[in-house]
Amino acid sequence: MTYHKINHQWLLISGLALLWASGLKAADSSSKATGELTLEDLINVKVTSVSKKETRLEDSPAAIAVLTQDDLQRLGATSIAEALRAVPGIEVARMNANTWAISARGFNGQYANKLLVLVDGRSVYTPTFGGVYWDLQDLVLEDLDRIEVIRGPGGSLWGANAFNGVINIMTKSAKETQGGLISTTLGTEFLPSVSARYGGQITSNLFYRVYGKYFNQEGFEDKDGRDMNDEWHIGRGGARLDWEPSERNTFTLSGDYFNGAIGEQVQKMAATPFTNTFLKVNAPTSGGNVLGRWTHTFSEEAEFKVQAYYDAVRQIDPFGGGDLEVDPDFLRGNGLIEKQDTWDLDFQDRFPLGARQSVMWGAGFRYTLDSLTSNGGEISFNPSKFGDRLFSTFVQDEIKILPDTLSLTVGSKFEHNDFTGFEVEPSGRLLWTPTERQTVWGSIGRAVRTPSRVERDARVNLAAFPLPDGTPAQVSIFGNPNVDSETVLAYELGYRFQPMRRLSFDIAAFYNDYDLIATRREATRFETTPIPHLLYNPYQYENGFVATSYGTELLAHWQVTDWWRLSGSYSWLHINGGNADNATASPKHQFNITSSIDLTHGLEFDAAGYYTDRYVSSAGLSSPVTINPYLRLDLGLNWRVNQHFEVGLWGQNLVESQHAEFGSYKNSRIAEVPRTITAKLTFRF
Repeated sequence: MTYHKINHQWLLISGLALLWASGLKAADSSSKATGELTLEDLINVKVTSVSKKETRLEDSPAAIAVLTQDDLQRLGATSIAEALRAVPGIEVARMNANTWAISARGFNGQYANKLLVLVDGRSVYTPTFGGVYWDLQDLVLEDLDRIEVIRGPGGSLWGANAFNGVINIMTKSAKETQGGLISTTLGTEFLPSVSARYGGQITSNLFYRVYGKYFNQEGFEDKDGRDMNDEWHIGRGGARLDWEPSERNTFTLSGDYFNGAIGEQVQKMAATPFTNTFLKVNAPTSGGNVLGRWTHTFSEEAEFKVQAYYDAVRQIDPFGGGDLEVDPDFLRGNGLIEKQDTWDLDFQDRFPLGARQSVMWGAGFRYTLDSLTSNGGEISFNPSKFGDRLFSTFVQDEIKILPDTLSLTVGSKFEHNDFTGFEVEPSGRLLWTPTERQTVWGSIGRAVRTPSRVERDARVNLAAFPLPDGTPAQVSIFGNPNVDSETVLAYELGYRFQPMRRLSFDIAAFYNDYDLIATRREATRFETTPIPHLLYNPYQYENGFVATSYGTELLAHWQVTDWWRLSGSYSWLHINGGNADNATASPKHQFNITSSIDLTHGLEFDAAGYYTDRYVSSAGLSSPVTINPYLRLDLGLNWRVNQHFEVGLWGQNLVESQHAEFGSYKNSRIAEVPRTITAKLTFRF
C-alpha cells in the first residue's frame, strides 16, 4: 500500500501563514458557530462521573478533564481513541490501523487493564484480557455530548477496574438530535466512511433517533514498507428513545448492533522444523447491546435511578493465524473464538440528610458469561466457559463542613465476585474553595482490579525454537487460578485557579502505591504433547509485585481574544517497579498544545501539537523495543458554510511521513502511523 507523499515543510509554512492571516481579520462574535465554548463555558461545564450527580467541573474534587462536542470536531477526531490524545495524563499509542494502547498514569499496553471505560453508563471493560477493545467503541461522533476523563481511582463509586482512571463516554439524548445528518469522511487512511442519523418526535414528549455508520479503513506499513495486513471495516446501526412523561420522570431505551472484519498480521513460530512465519488474518467480529434507564427526580437534591443493559460480543482473536475469512459462523479457523454476554442491573438513590449532607447509595448485580474456545491457535483456556456473578453496593456521603467553602465526601464500594470474593474500595475527598476563582482538593482512596481470565485460566504459547543440540523448545505463559486482585492506595492533591477572566489553570499531583499481578519465570520442564519438547523457563502470573508511581499533570486554557483560544497540557510520570508488567511502556513526559481560531465567514482554523517522550514497548514474541520520542502536528480548516452544510480538511502527523508508537506481542514487525490527509463533508437537515 502506498501513501501520498507530502512535503511537510510546505504544510508547516502554510499553517504558519494561515495563523498570521487569521490575525489580520478576526471573526466578530456574531459569527461564532453554534455549540462553540468560551473559557467561561469550559469552567462551568457540568460533569457527573466524579460523584454520580451533576456538578460543575470546577467544584469536582478529582483530576478530571472534559472533551466536548466542539473539541471533537475541531480536533478533527475520526475516533474516540484518537480524541483522547488531548487529555493530560492519558497515554494514547496506536499499534496499527485498528488497535490502540490507551491507559491513564502508566502501565500501557494493548490490553491496558487499569482503566474503566463506560458508554452511557454501560461498562465496555472486557474480563477476558482486561482492558478495552477500542476498535469496537465507535459511534456517530456528532451524537456525542462529551467525554469525561477521570485520572485516578474511581472504585468507591464505579467498582472494580476503575483502578487508575475512568472514561465516561456520553451521547446526546434523542431530543437533542432532532432532524437529519449525513456525513462522509475520505482521505489517505479512509476509503469513504459514511454516517447517517435522523431524529424525530413521536408525541409531544417522546423522541427518537436512528443511525447507521460504515467505514472501510486502509492498513499501515512497517518501516521497510511491508504491508501489515491490518485493514478493517465495520458497519453498525442503532436507535434511541427518550420519553419524558412528566417533569419528574425520564425514560431512555437505546440499542446498537455492529458487524465487520478486522485484519491483522501475526507471527507464528514452530520448532520442528524451525519456521518463523508471518500470517495475514481477517477476523470476523460482531456484537450489540440494549440499555434501558428510568430516572425519577424528587427535587434538585433527591433522585432515584434504575438502569439495566445487555451486551454481547462475538469475535476471533487470531492467536497463531490462519485465514478466517471463510469462518463467518465461528466454527473453523485458527484463533481464540470469544463469545461474551453480560447482563447488568443496578439502581442508585440520592437524598439530603439534614441541611448539610447529601447521601447517595445503590446496589447492583452483573452476570458475565463467556465461552473462550481455542481452534488451532496459540492460546487456550481451562475452563473454556465461565460465568462470573458480581454483587455490589455503595454508599457516599457529601458533608458541607462550611457552606460554599469546605466539603468532605466519604464513601465506599462493596463487591463480591466469583474470581476473588469480597472486595472493599473506600475513598475520602476534601474540597476547599477559598475564593470564587480558586479550588483546592485532596483525596485518598483504595481501588482493586479483578484478575482477567488470561491471568487465571489461560495458557499462551509465545514462541517455539530449537536449542543448540536440536531439542525443540517452547516458551509459554500460564494463568494462576489462585491469583488475587491487584490493589492501589492512591493519594492526590489538586489546585484550580483563574488568575484572570481569560486564563485558567488546573494542576494535579499524585502518588500511588501498588500491589500488582505480573509474570515470574519458573524452572524449565519437559512436556510430551503435542510432541516431546522442553518448556523453557515458562512464565506464570502471580501476586506480590509492588510498585509505586508519582507525577504531576498541568492543564491550561487561555482565551487570547474573543476569536482565539489556546489550550495546553503537560504530564510527568515516574514509575518504580521494574518487575511489574508494562511498567516501562509509558512516556515520562507528554506535552500538547491546541490552537482554535475563528476566522471570518464561518471559517475555523485549528492546530494541535503533541510531544511524547521515549518509552519501552513490547514487540514480537521475545524482545521489547524502544519507541523514540516523536512530535505530532495536526492542522485543520473547517468551513461552516451555513446551518446545513460544513466542510473540513485536516492534515495529521505532518512532521514525519510515519513513525512507530507501540509494538505488538503477536508480531516482531511494528506498524508505523502514517501522515494522513482527511476531508469531511457534513449535511444537516
